[in-house]
Amino acid sequence: MTAIAKSESGVAVEDNSGAALIEVISRAASDPQVDVEKLERLMSMHERIMERQAAADYNAAMAAMQTDIPSIAERGRTNNGRYATLEDIVDTVRPIMQRHGFAVSFRVNTQQGAVEITGVLMHRGGHREETTMMLPTDTSGNKNAVQAFGSSVSYGKRYVLCSLLNITTRGEDDDGNSAAPTKTVTAFQAGQIAQTVERCPEATREWFAQNYGDASKVPKAMFDKLMAGLHKAMAKAQEGEHADADT
Repeated sequence: MTAIAKSESGVAVEDNSGAALIEVISRAASDPQVDVEKLERLMSMHERIMERQAAADYNAAMAAMQTDIPSIAERGRTNNGRYATLEDIVDTVRPIMQRHGFAVSFRVNTQQGAVEITGVLMHRGGHREETTMMLPTDTSGNKNAVQAFGSSVSYGKRYVLCSLLNITTRGEDDDGNSAAPTKTVTAFQAGQIAQTVERCPEATREWFAQNYGDASKVPKAMFDKLMAGLHKAMAKAQEGEHADADT
C-alpha cells in the first residue's frame, strides 16, 4: 500500500513513486515562480527513490540468479591441487548473468610488487556492486615479469568473480585418493588470505584465528569459498562505513 506524503517543497506526492514525483518536478519546472532550491530538493528526492528501486531490483535479480548458478568443477591442476579455472567460471555464469540482467567488468591497477583487481557487477536497473582484491605478484615457478603479472590478474579475476556471485567450486572424481592427507594452500595463496584477513572487520579476524589460526593451515579445498566469504565481510564493513558517513 502506497502512502501519500508531502515533499520537501510542500507538494503532496505519492511516497516511493518515481513516476509521480517526476510529474511534480515537471509541473514545478514549468512554473516561472518556482523556488529553485525546492526544485533541487525534489530532484534529489527523485534520485534517492530511483537508487532505492535500482537496489531492490538488483537484490531480487541476484536472489533469483543464485538458484541458477551451479557449483563449478575444479578442472585446473597445479602441483598443489585443483582449482576452477577462470575460463570455466566465465563460460558457466555468463549466460546465466545475461538472463538475469547482469554484467561484470574488471579494473586492474598495478603497484610495487602487487596487483589490485576490482570487479564490478552491474545490473540493468542501474545498481552496481564492487569488490577489490590486492594480490602480491606471483613469481612462483620462475615466471618472468609478464607471466607473473598475468598469473596474478587471472587469480584476482577468478576470486573477485567468485566473491561477487557467491560461487562455490567442487573437486572432480579423485580416483580413490580421498583418503590422502589434506592439502593446504600454497604460500602464494596463504599470502592472499593473510592480506585479505587483515582488511576484514575485527569479528571476522577473530573468527579466522579461532578456526584456522594461521593462513598457511587453510585446506586447499576451502580456498575459493573462504576468499569469497572474506570479501563479503569486507564489503559489508565498507557499506557500514559509507552509511555512517552519510548520516
